[in-house]
This record gives sequence, structure tokens and C-alpha cells, in this order.
Amino acid sequence: MRFAARRIVRFAVSLAVLLVASFAMIHLIPGDPVRAALGPAAPVELVEARRQALGLDRPLPEQFLDYVRGVLGGEFGTSFLTGEQVGDVIAARLPVTLSLALIATVVALLVAVPLGMWVAIRTENGRSRGTEAAFTSVTGLAVTVPEFLYAIGLVSVCAVGLGWFPPAGREGPESYVLPVIALAIGPAAMIARMCRLETLRELAGEYVRLARAKRLPPARLYVRHLLPNTLTATLTLSGLLLTGLIAGSVIVEYVFAWPGLGQRIVEAIVQKDYPVAQGVILVYGVLVLTVNLLVDLALGALDPTSRIKET
Repeated sequence: MRFAARRIVRFAVSLAVLLVASFAMIHLIPGDPVRAALGPAAPVELVEARRQALGLDRPLPEQFLDYVRGVLGGEFGTSFLTGEQVGDVIAARLPVTLSLALIATVVALLVAVPLGMWVAIRTENGRSRGTEAAFTSVTGLAVTVPEFLYAIGLVSVCAVGLGWFPPAGREGPESYVLPVIALAIGPAAMIARMCRLETLRELAGEYVRLARAKRLPPARLYVRHLLPNTLTATLTLSGLLLTGLIAGSVIVEYVFAWPGLGQRIVEAIVQKDYPVAQGVILVYGVLVLTVNLLVDLALGALDPTSRIKET
């Protein structure tokens, strides 16, 4: 309980800092953000009216208190350009972004964990140097390539060139294939490398040697005994990678014209629609903090030594 309480306190402090930072976003922009959004040709009366409607003419402490009350009540302000409630924009697009990130995480795990374990078993005790070299080279390269290059390449080859999948939009299950692959390649390579190292470490353990001495069937040894011990560090990394996938989906969504938060925040920044950008950034931050909290709590439950190290 003390471990969980410390994690929750850290989460609350980080959330407070995030609230202050997101509120300061509009006020730190050089010049008048309303003028920047409406354009230099907008009449002064329209700019002043919009500033009064948004409450930007009031003292900063009052604006901050209203902002915090609004966020806690699910109100994130109003778009400078369209007059939409930012909360409505987020509610409509957040499930689309989360579905893409979660599916990509599951795909990465389903590919990476068996691959990492298989390579570790095959290369145990220095065997099959060629497999080890190929695995290390391919996964190392896959990790270094950014998601948007995968997205552009997949669109060019699989959508435009071969016509196998739609190049953009969210229409049917097939439209998920290319964005999910673009997001999952890098994390899958990283998880596979981590899984291989953890599997090699576990293969050197006493319980593995004892199980082999008892001639335990390989399937039972690897699935029942080796896999759970390997997954502790792997799942921790996967939780952290999920936050990266949520953030990385911004550019991938824009490339595939995916109707999620990523595409909307790019449009808001380009159009200088700062309340929308402010609200979406806040939601991204809350998602990252929440996932990190859940990963810490799950790791503390699965691995008591992580709790002992902090006491």
C-alpha cells in the first residue's frame, strides 16, 4: 500500500504540473493568440469580442481556476476557429487513437515475444551465430527508423503501388493494417531484443537446468515456466512503449488521414487553433501518466523486489 501510495502521489504531482504547463501554453505564445488564429486581417472588434468570449481578458489566476474547474468537469474550452467544444472533439477522436495504439501494442507483443524467445533458445550457449547476427542487425535497424518513414513506405508500396490496402481513412478492418504495421514495427523490434536477453538470462537459471534434467517436455518448459518469468521485464517495457505509440501516432495518423487526435492536433497547430492543441496535448499527457502509473503498479504486484528497492 505504501508503494502504491507513493506512485499515486507522484502521479498527482505530475498531473498538477501538466495542468499548469497546458494552461501556460496559450499565454506563453508571443503576441495575441486570438489575433494569430483569426489572422492579421481580422477586425479589431472581432478579435476583442473573441477574447472576451474566451475569457482571455480576465486576470490570469481567475483564468487558471476556471481552466482547472473546466478540465475536471470535462470542459476544455472552445475552438478559436470553429466554435466547437474541445471536449466534444476529444471525445469523438480519442477512441480512434486509442484503438490504433492498443492494436499496434498487441500486434507488437504477439510478434516480438515468440520471436525473441525463439532466437534466444536457438542461440543459447553461442549456437547459431548467423541467426544472432541477422536478428541483431535487423531489429537494430528497425528500431532506428522513425514511424513516419514506415508509414510513407507502406503507403507507397502496399497502397499506391500494389493496391492491397486503402491509402488513407478509416473504412473497415483493412484500413487498420498499414497504420498498425507502421506503428508496431519499431516497438516489436525493441521488445524482441529485450525478450531475447531476458530469455537467455532465464535459460541460465537453476530451475531450467533442473527441468531439463527431469526431461520435462520443451513445450511445457518454455510456455509454463520460462514465459512467465520472461514477461515481467517485457511487459514493463511494453507499457512504456504504449505511451510512445500514443505519441508516435500523431505523425502516422496524419500520413494515413486517420481521424484521431493525432491528425487533429497537427491541424490545430497549423491553423493556430490553440485551445484544441492545448486540450489534445493535455489528454496525451494524462494518457502517458496513467499508463506509466499502471505499469508501475503492475510491476510492483508482479515483482516484489521492485518495491523492496524503494523502501
